[in-house]
This record gives sequence, C-alpha cells and structure tokens, in this order.
Amino acid sequence: MHGFKGERVLMRIHIGEADRYHGKPLYQQIVELLRARHYAGATVHRGIMGFGPSSKLHTDRFLELSSDLPIVIECIETEEKIEAILPELDAMLGGGLITLERARVIMYRADQPPEHRTDSWPIDVAGVRPRGDSGGTG
Repeated sequence: MHGFKGERVLMRIHIGEADRYHGKPLYQQIVELLRARHYAGATVHRGIMGFGPSSKLHTDRFLELSSDLPIVIECIETEEKIEAILPELDAMLGGGLITLERARVIMYRADQPPEHRTDSWPIDVAGVRPRGDSGGTG
C-alpha cells in the first residue's frame, strides 16, 4: 500500500443499531457500500449510551432500553469521494446525522512484515522535520 500526508475529510454517520436498509443492518450496508466504492476504510463504533432528537435514552444497562444503541460509522477519505457518496447515503438513511470535518492525516500504511517496512513515511506531527533528524525518540 501507500502512505500519504495531507488533508482529508472525516465523515461520521450517526444512526441507531436497529436501523435497517433492504432487510440488513444499515451500518453493514453502509460499510459494504464504502468498500465496494474502494474507500480507504471504515470503522463502526457501537455506543453504550446515547439519545437523539426524540430524547429517548438508549443504554446497554437495562435490557428494555438496549434495543437501539447508538452506532457511529467513521470514514476518512478525500473531499471529492466523500461528496460523491453523500447522495447514496442520503437515500439509505431514514433518520440520523452525518457530520463532516477536515482531518490532517499524518500516515496510512498497510500492515507489512518487518522486512518490507521502511522509514519513508515517518510520523511527523510538527510539520517539516530538519534534515538529518531520524525521527527517533532518544
């Protein structure tokens, strides 16, 4: 895989665990859509407590309230790819919330065996490193 630095867009999709699309969990359908469109990746987070516009509390602490826990799907991608998928997501969501924010991406590299790893994409949180700085902590 490749590494990169620069700005991307962080998309967060807030839905409920009970939300469905074409008979399957909505979060599953969204992740499958992002994967089919070759997005960089997506992660689904299941909340332990939350409420939405109805102010109905959803929590995993009581069985009778745990049927629709909060779900957040996160995806970081280019602005163009995020903008391109929004109409399809709009058609899938009956309710929910999508937030977009700029994200400074420092590194992305697929997991590789040690013999194939290089230092060509060191983490650099302060900007440009001085020449000769190996980036070590010592």
